This record gives sequence, structure tokens and C-alpha cells, in this order.
Amino acid sequence: MIEESPLESVKSDIVVEFENADQAKIVYDSIILEFETAPDFRSSMTIELDDSKIMINIDAEDSTSFRASVNSAIKWINLALQINNLTI
Repeated sequence: MIEESPLESVKSDIVVEFENADQAKIVYDSIILEFETAPDFRSSMTIELDDSKIMINIDAEDSTSFRASVNSAIKWINLALQINNLTI
């Protein structure tokens, strides 16, 4: 039997720093739509661009949905970087 988690919510700010502002802008432009259209049943994510940094804010109801949001954000950023590297 699984007991309920004592966590009421999980919030985090994640900063991803890139080599330069151009690379950060390319990744940001590539993934912004994913953040805006991601289902938000148990968590929400926002994304901001600041020079060579992308800041991600995650607000989740529980640790499982938080982990899923982090995994999604990492997957989208990684995919954008891989595609960008193919086009260089």
C-alpha cells in the first residue's frame, strides 16, 4: 500500500546557461511553444530568456508531476540542441 506523500507541492527555478546568447535564443524559440501548450493537470511550467540563460519555473502538485515536468523540459532542450547541431 502506498502512503500519501507529505509534500503539498514542489516548486523550483531551473537555470540553463548556454555558450552564448544566440544559442540560448535558438533553443528558447524552438521550445517556447512546448511550454505554452504542455498539459497542466498537476503542474505548470514557465520559461524566460535572459541573455545566454533560459530560466524555467516549475510548480507541481506532487513529486511525480514535478519529475515529469523536469524530464520534459530537459528532453525539449536536448532535442533543440541536437537539431541545431545538425544544421550548423
